[in-house]
This record gives sequence, structure tokens and C-alpha cells, in this order.
Amino acid sequence: MTTLSLKDWSQSPDIMIGAREHRRLTTAALIDVEQDSDQVDFLLYELDRAVIVEDTMLPADIVRLGSVVRFRVASGEERTIKLVLPEQVGGREAYRLSVTSKHGAALLGLRPGQIIAWVDASGAAHSVEVLKVANAG
Repeated sequence: MTTLSLKDWSQSPDIMIGAREHRRLTTAALIDVEQDSDQVDFLLYELDRAVIVEDTMLPADIVRLGSVVRFRVASGEERTIKLVLPEQVGGREAYRLSVTSKHGAALLGLRPGQIIAWVDASGAAHSVEVLKVANAG
């Protein structure tokens, strides 16, 4: 089990999002009635603090929609997911994670080696560390 220190809470890592994707994700957050308001608020907060750049200027290793991401959660468990819009979750590909979920929103805009930590509405501590990112070329 990973222990989170006070340093983990002091500053969220800088994140970067493409302008077109930023508009698309803002719309998705506002119309996703399947998620609770805390999760949507978390995504909107992440979108608000992101550095917005032209889509063509995003580095290849930034987590974005469609990224296949290997990450580690606070318990030490590693997961591999594909970050998608809420309507793309389910079906044949069970490893899909909605960007409007807490972990999906937390991963957005991160790069390998970056860690983000947060406390949810119930007071439970969470963190994710991005290990690897693959984007369609």
C-alpha cells in the first residue's frame, strides 16, 4: 500500500489539453447525467486549471481522449485503460474508462511520471501515477 504524504496534496501537477478536446470535454461534463455532481465538478475543475494549447501542439505522451494508459492507484494496483467519453464505456472493450469518472478526470492531461492525489467527498484519499501512455499516431 502506498502512503500519501502532505507533499502529495500541496500541488497538483500541471496538465495540458488541446483546445478542441477542451470544448468537447466541457460539453461532456455538463451533459453526463449518469455521474454524480462531485465527479462532474472534479472534471470541470481539472479542465479549468489546464493549460489549453492547439491540438497539434500536444506532446505525444499526454493523456487525452483515446489514450491507452497504464497507471498505478494509491493501493499499488496497476491498471490499463482506454480513456473515452461516457457513451463509449461498456461493450466489448471492458477496459474503457469514462473521462467523467474520478480516475478518468484525474488522468486527463498528465504525462508518465506525474502523480495526482485528491480526497473525495467521503474523505477517502486517492491518487494515480501515470506509468505509460500510448496515443494513436
